[in-house]
Amino acid sequence: MRKFSLTATIWDEEGVYVSKCPELGVASCGDMPEEALSNLKEAVELYLDNARELGIIEDVTTALTAAHKFTSAFEVAA
Repeated sequence: MRKFSLTATIWDEEGVYVSKCPELGVASCGDMPEEALSNLKEAVELYLDNARELGIIEDVTTALTAAHKFTSAFEVAA
């Protein structure tokens, strides 16, 4: 089994912490940031297990094994 280093973004949305893995588009939530992260890890593991079972794990491997990842914050007016 391979290990992957992924990114988690967590934010407060009306009293619930939402967590998202941008590499896979998988999201979860929790009452505290730590719970949201733990739930996200579980959701990602289930996503990858399902991809493996369906034979499409290689379709997501590129996003999981990229040598360089960049995270940035920016503002826009809307």
